[in-house]
Amino acid sequence: MLEFKGVGLSFGNRLLLQDVDFSIHAGHKVGVVGRNGVGKTTLFDLILRRREPSAGRILQPKNWRVAWLDQHIEPSDRRALDFAIDGDRRLRSIEKRIKAAERQADNSELGGLYADFEDVGGYRADARAGTILSGLGFSREDFEKPHREFSGGWRIRLNLARTLMTPSDLLLLDEPTNHLDFETTVWLEKWIRDYEGTLLTISHDREFLNRVVQDIVHIEHETILHYRGDFDSFERERANALTVQQAQFEKQEMERQRLQRFVDRFRYKSTKAKQVQSRVKVLAKMSALAPLRAQSPYTFEFKAPRRLEQPMVAMDNLRVGYSDKDVIKECSHSIYPGDRIGILGLNGSGKSTLLKTLAGELDPHGGSLQFARHCEVGYFSQHQLEVLDAERTVVQHLEAIESLSTRTVYDYLGSWGFRGHDIERAVGEFSGGEKARLVLALLCRRRPSLLLLDEPTNHLDLEMRDALAAALQEFQGAFLLVAHDRQVLQQCVDELWMVKDGRVSRFLESIDAYSEMLERSQVEPEPKSRDVTSRRGRRQSRAKQRADTAALRSARRELQRRLEELHSEKHALSLKLADKDLLASATGAELQEWLQRHGELARAESELETQWLEVEDALSES
Repeated sequence: MLEFKGVGLSFGNRLLLQDVDFSIHAGHKVGVVGRNGVGKTTLFDLILRRREPSAGRILQPKNWRVAWLDQHIEPSDRRALDFAIDGDRRLRSIEKRIKAAERQADNSELGGLYADFEDVGGYRADARAGTILSGLGFSREDFEKPHREFSGGWRIRLNLARTLMTPSDLLLLDEPTNHLDFETTVWLEKWIRDYEGTLLTISHDREFLNRVVQDIVHIEHETILHYRGDFDSFERERANALTVQQAQFEKQEMERQRLQRFVDRFRYKSTKAKQVQSRVKVLAKMSALAPLRAQSPYTFEFKAPRRLEQPMVAMDNLRVGYSDKDVIKECSHSIYPGDRIGILGLNGSGKSTLLKTLAGELDPHGGSLQFARHCEVGYFSQHQLEVLDAERTVVQHLEAIESLSTRTVYDYLGSWGFRGHDIERAVGEFSGGEKARLVLALLCRRRPSLLLLDEPTNHLDLEMRDALAAALQEFQGAFLLVAHDRQVLQQCVDELWMVKDGRVSRFLESIDAYSEMLERSQVEPEPKSRDVTSRRGRRQSRAKQRADTAALRSARRELQRRLEELHSEKHALSLKLADKDLLASATGAELQEWLQRHGELARAESELETQWLEVEDALSES
């Protein structure tokens, strides 16, 4: 059990935590939530003993193995697969001792070390790391690339892979989904559900928390409150507490009445159908969420575009990609005012490439791409956070766009949560969430008619995600959205596009259906085909798939049989090598023969596991 007893923490004159008491039982999975700056990451530092509390005690079992996600690790020349395996520090230690014993020809020592190596899963380490890397979106070619050759976001994924490789009883994950896409987030959720230890995860992703945690600890006003249940349960309980406060209740009622007036006015007007449905969704959730939003520091909206035309964008057999490679070979769609489009697809399928082409950052490879004469495009992507001028303040960034009165500047920035000292700080001092808010605020000021949003919720806190979703629901133009946050997709999107096999097609099912497909297969899901609707058709489809994969499944069974035989023989030999009495009575020739055979079995087992992983990959892709 992890226990906080009367814990307090201060930084100079600033009180961060005061008289905190809570406990987490072994095996529980807990979400850590709260606004940016309240001390979520500091809570992890206290558990890891990187900081000592100003008061109170933190207790945990002495034998607990703790693993944590480091957001910053220096670039390394280690290949990706080795970098991930390095997370298992005991395994690496035994490997070093084996090499030392081999150099000294210490056969007696080697016998025990080989047994230890097997006990920690050393012979399966490559396969285990390969499974984790594949789940996090790395290709087999990526396994051999040096860590330093990956971009910042992919290095974070490698850090996560290393963390998941670390044997642990307590796992601390700080924003693990920030640099993941939809598909890898679903994979991570399943990994966490199968994890047998205790988990604490900091996250601003509601749906992720709902799927992986049993408890919530909420940090606010220098204290921590422990709630049983997932994030929705926490939000309802906290919302009920807030509704007793009259000011919040009155603000909620005013917002509800405004939305209801819009619904009543345009309920039967076909041209407003999407906007009406968006507001109906908000009203359905408002009883639980509005009291929380009443305290939100964000009050922005996307201004009405200067002009809207039909269609805004027309694509006909559009081809997009990089250099000489087409990533998308056929895209024939049009975008109209009011369209709210979510884009789905596996990593590398071309989602971001399509948005970059529409934003003008990439030239089309072929086909037709036509914009309406007055279509103003606003584009958000993570790389824009890095090109902000680190020396400028928020005000200076805004003034570079247009000349505004001081009052207008401060009112506008305040609506995006920039107040007081924040307005005069250099952007280089900002967190990722603050930079993302600034980029969105600058984009909004340009009054675009078409928004292209590539993972805009990365680094944003829960209240900012809510505010962004509400602003998008009210937006009069059109937007295309790539996001791993299912809650935002469900709140904002009316239409889904699937990018797959070089084509962009409409996905006719729901976000939940897509997520369930990924969980079942962890491969690229297929939209339901209209010509396979009967039971007979489905049976025929499944029979064909079984026939197509029969050879692969037969090969997998044979590999599993051979692996079991090898493992059984190697295990028996490991026991013999670990028996000190038997080693003492053995001749040098016998000992050398046993060690040689053990090495042969280990190499054969490693080769078979590699073959098995390749067959599994082939089955996943079929």
